[in-house]
Amino acid sequence: MASTSPFRKQSVSSGGSLGTTRRGIGPAYSTKALRLGVRVCDLIGKDFSKFEGKFRLIVRYYSGVFAEIAADYTEEKIQSELERYREFREKIKPLACDVIPFMDKKLSSGKRILIEGANALFLDIDFGEANSIVMQGVFNCDCRDLPFCDFLQLFNRGGVCTGLGIPPSSVGEVYGVVKAYTTRVGEGPFPTELLDSVGQHLQTKGKEFGVTTGRARRCGWLDCMLLKYSCMINGFTALALTKLDILDDLDTIKVGVSYSYEGELLDSVPADLDILRDVQVEYVELPGWKCDISQVRTYEELPENARKYISTVESLLGGGVKFKWIGVGKSREAIINIK
Repeated sequence: MASTSPFRKQSVSSGGSLGTTRRGIGPAYSTKALRLGVRVCDLIGKDFSKFEGKFRLIVRYYSGVFAEIAADYTEEKIQSELERYREFREKIKPLACDVIPFMDKKLSSGKRILIEGANALFLDIDFGEANSIVMQGVFNCDCRDLPFCDFLQLFNRGGVCTGLGIPPSSVGEVYGVVKAYTTRVGEGPFPTELLDSVGQHLQTKGKEFGVTTGRARRCGWLDCMLLKYSCMINGFTALALTKLDILDDLDTIKVGVSYSYEGELLDSVPADLDILRDVQVEYVELPGWKCDISQVRTYEELPENARKYISTVESLLGGGVKFKWIGVGKSREAIINIK
């Protein structure tokens, strides 16, 4: 596990804005790739001087890259930081362990394990939107009935293996989670973004504000090109559609069906962000249902137009991926389980 530090956070301000949380996560990941990263096992090891050596190495590295860090990190500041880490060391030590044998033991004993990450597939460091990603761990999943891990959310299903050392053979059925409309935080292309009153409505009614930063999320129509791409990577068994009730008040609802660029139909999401930024989106337009569905608890009770919306998205995805759960409200009970 890599750790963040104040000078890593400080280094964020020297680059262009990607719309990240600016908490030093990206710089922490970069030191991991550079083989400079400080891990928890370094912090809680028997010899604190080894941690100190690694810490000073990172300070020297960043001081050579960012002049403001070189000026700020005097010997007095370094000693102050090391004392803080001595305190952290004692607090963290009882809570830390080697995750791989820990998880293996739980898997072998048939324990139920909940694993949750932060973001969706297109913020993944490998499969996301390249320069617009947020560098947070790719291990989103909820492992319900072990020994098989049978529920994975987005980033990507491989993240549970690379993030926690769980073997692929322990991953069974995989369920994707997607909102009834598209949202994103930060900068970057957003083909179906709504910069009008409908987008404002989705943002307000859906309470689309970041938990960490409070920033408003950008909102747009559901983008089936993105969703199909996620299905390709993850091989979902089925999908959960959330926040369908946020669309209750709309007269008409659009779904992004395909992309074209310079008159050419694209068969997938382009890797080139400049192209993705300029694609033209083809939509299907569906009638809204104009009623409150928050108390509905069976699929048959949903208004006809709501069921048409769900079946249309399923048909656009192809490949046999169906919705297994439909979220229709805020409460835990506001979920329709499709048999």
